[in-house]
Amino acid sequence: MSVSRIIIIVSHIPVFEVALYALFIYAKLKVELKTFAWFLFCSGILQLVSLIFWFLEKNNLFILHILVPLEFVFLAAFYRKILADFLHPMVLLVTAAGFVAFSVINSVFFQTPDLFNSNALTVDCVLLVILSLSTYTLFLNKTLINQDRKAFAGINWINSGLFIYHASTLLIFYFGEYITSNIGLELSRYTWVVHSAFSVIMYFCFWKGLWNRATT
Repeated sequence: MSVSRIIIIVSHIPVFEVALYALFIYAKLKVELKTFAWFLFCSGILQLVSLIFWFLEKNNLFILHILVPLEFVFLAAFYRKILADFLHPMVLLVTAAGFVAFSVINSVFFQTPDLFNSNALTVDCVLLVILSLSTYTLFLNKTLINQDRKAFAGINWINSGLFIYHASTLLIFYFGEYITSNIGLELSRYTWVVHSAFSVIMYFCFWKGLWNRATT
């Protein structure tokens, strides 16, 4: 088994660990993080299915066509709670509905489930970078932060994880269809090793954020 293959497999461990941790502390979480926990559960289950297909050497790209819109809906709901006093709730409802519609149209007419859905992933990254930057702007309000420092620290870890991952992998996703279709398998794996590294960083931030909130 190649080193790149081992790294990709090992990088899935934080996904499952954080999902299980969120399940364990679910009752202690506040409303916005219960929504976020469902994002983690969804990711964990679909990543497990994807990994099984990968081990069986079967095309698992169809899972991304399910995962991407589903994850965005949960994350939009998460940010809707956080930005409730600063952004009209209908903005994120319309954004989530529009993104789901875009993803479905893309999967049906442009990038079918047997192809890498780089269009949807790219838009997903752009939207989540905007939402995470908006949350950073919110955190500039020192009065709000002083009201509950630990709570904001926990949210800040999660928001930072989302920003780092989506900002860093934007170009990988943009060229994802080309990478999976036009370069060698081993070289393609090294590209996804880079992706896996950012994924591990993101899930560490998620764990730290959940831990902060669970201990408040």
